[in-house]
Amino acid sequence: DLRKQARQLENELDLKLVSFSKLCTSYSGGRDGRRDRYSSDTTPLLNGSSQDRMFETMAVEIEQLLGKLTGINDKMAEYTNSAGVPSLNAALMHTLQRHRDILQDYTHEFHKTKANFLAIRERENLLGSVRKDIESYKSGSGVNNRRTELFLKEHEHLRNSDRLIEETISIAMATKENMTSQRGMLKSIQSKMNTLANRFPAVNSLIQKINLRKRRDSFILGSIIGICTILLLLYAFH
Repeated sequence: DLRKQARQLENELDLKLVSFSKLCTSYSGGRDGRRDRYSSDTTPLLNGSSQDRMFETMAVEIEQLLGKLTGINDKMAEYTNSAGVPSLNAALMHTLQRHRDILQDYTHEFHKTKANFLAIRERENLLGSVRKDIESYKSGSGVNNRRTELFLKEHEHLRNSDRLIEETISIAMATKENMTSQRGMLKSIQSKMNTLANRFPAVNSLIQKINLRKRRDSFILGSIIGICTILLLLYAFH
């Protein structure tokens, strides 16, 4: 029953995290798509505040689901440690560890996505304020300075390059995390294989000792029977 509840929560978390990631990704794209529409200030502010409210709501829901899943994992751990449950049941321990790994991955992904969103929002708000000031200055002065336009275009090119670099770094970091996770799994498998390999020689040695003791007992018993038979024959002929 606890495993069923854990799987349901994990499925809900997976869907929530996918939607949460899409929201964070669309936030930057949506803000970028509104760069050239500062003549209508109402629309960007409403869209931005709507996305912020959706972000806060989804973050609270995901945190609640993570808390519930943590509680279920704790209950499963208590069950495996309770009386009447074999403490060396490998299947139970493997299942519990698997659910713990899933919880850890979801928690890490949530905090990473949330941190990225907050960083993007802070950067967008700062740059949006700067762009607003520039547009206000241009509209107030009524001067169409070619040099200013070139500087603005150069600024946009630099910002696009910065975004591409950040995306490349994010991909590299995600790849590194996946490789680290796979290395940990391979180490765990290797450790288990070494443990099994070490146990089998011990079992073979124990079986050999038992066989040697059985042979020794059979030899002693046969010797006693032979001696008794010889003594009986000597007594009978005498």
